[in-house]
Amino acid sequence: NLCVRTNEFNQWFLDHGFDLPKLNMGGGLGVHYQAPDEKALSDFDNYFEVFKRFLEPRSNQQVCFELGRSMVASCGSLISKVLYVKKGQEKQFLILDAGMTELLRPALYQAYHQIDNLSATEGDEKYDVVGPVCETSDSFGKNVSLPISKRGDLIALRTAGAYGEVMASHYNLRSLNPPLFF
Repeated sequence: NLCVRTNEFNQWFLDHGFDLPKLNMGGGLGVHYQAPDEKALSDFDNYFEVFKRFLEPRSNQQVCFELGRSMVASCGSLISKVLYVKKGQEKQFLILDAGMTELLRPALYQAYHQIDNLSATEGDEKYDVVGPVCETSDSFGKNVSLPISKRGDLIALRTAGAYGEVMASHYNLRSLNPPLFF
């Protein structure tokens, strides 16, 4: 348990002459990437109840949390436009105007972001949703079920609020202008 280990470290430092003014508990509160509409807010009450029950700060210590991701991830989506639908023999690709330069998480560690077509509602097709950078890692999702999609459709990459724009780059001389973050 994080609290038990923190209590042990806190006591060890005190025993060795260091009275720590702060206990930084970091982040760690999850975000519901799989169901952003059903679970838009993290369960802060239960999260803090664990610390209230098990953490033993001294009266002079401030307890800090870094919960930025859990507060803002669900607040933002990356809105992109379909540049091209490429139909292969075994796969179809939706090539977007946004790529790993605008949302790096999927390229870095295959992170999941729900993908919605905001323009189409009919039919059901499987697509590999990719960016325009032509890198193997410039992929948002493989075998994604979406309504039948076409050039110009608007695509939302959900829960991008914590990592979208702040991690964007000019890799491959790309401009940051085309995609929108909401």
